[in-house]
Amino acid sequence: MNKFEYLMPTTIDEAISLCVSHGERARYIAGGTDVMIKIKEGKIGPQYLVSLRRVQGLDHITYKDGELRIGSLVTHRMLELSPVIRKEFPILIDAVTNIGSVQIRNVATIGGNIVNAVPSADGAIPLITLGAQVRLRGPKGERSMDLEHLFMGPGMTLLEPGEILLEFIIPKLPPRTGAAYCKHTRRSAMELPLLGVAVLISLEEDKFTCSEARIGLGVLAPTPMRARNGETILKGSKLTEDVLKEAGKAAAEECKARDSIRGEAWYRREMVEVLVPRMARIAMERAS
Repeated sequence: MNKFEYLMPTTIDEAISLCVSHGERARYIAGGTDVMIKIKEGKIGPQYLVSLRRVQGLDHITYKDGELRIGSLVTHRMLELSPVIRKEFPILIDAVTNIGSVQIRNVATIGGNIVNAVPSADGAIPLITLGAQVRLRGPKGERSMDLEHLFMGPGMTLLEPGEILLEFIIPKLPPRTGAAYCKHTRRSAMELPLLGVAVLISLEEDKFTCSEARIGLGVLAPTPMRARNGETILKGSKLTEDVLKEAGKAAAEECKARDSIRGEAWYRREMVEVLVPRMARIAMERAS
């Protein structure tokens, strides 16, 4: 393993300055569960690791007036144990409780899970489905964007050199809204998903008509994606079994599944047809 210098800034501006000054030789590190593996495997060889662990103000979970803010250094275990997350955002519990082991979740951060930009990242799909935005800061200042637009391809994001992901912002959801996520794997063990499916449903007062719908898919395209054709079928419709199945079929046709060593494209598409209605039913139960 290549030798590196471990730098420990205490402020965001100091971290950005260190990363910029060392250029391509530097890499941010938070929990390190992904970065250290890549270093050991020789996939990356930074000469400087700029740790974010001592930077203040990046490990918050705040919920006010219906808006949720999650700092990028919040660990999966912190999300898993948060009473606010468990009560108001069970879709996030669906995701984080299936990420690695408890030991991994104690150190792995939600920000690191996102900026690694792997198609199988469990944290990305629920956040996209919830309409999350990301707040970023770099040498040029701060900016925000929809999380969905952050990804460019496997392992690639729109983050500029030296830029840090500060927090995720989930806007207030409509009344009678529920959401659910499923990580589909070959076995009940620590494993990357064959695919991930999330569905958000908002109901009218009759608790049967859909006023808003979002479908998030993972490992079904080069980046996490929304299945907007399936969403269109749900919006404004009475959520009968036929409508749910039609939305699942549309989502399956819309995704860009591919063959891999862990699963074939045809199987992934068929499971989308099954899991979209299944997650929609759970979302409806949570909404009502």
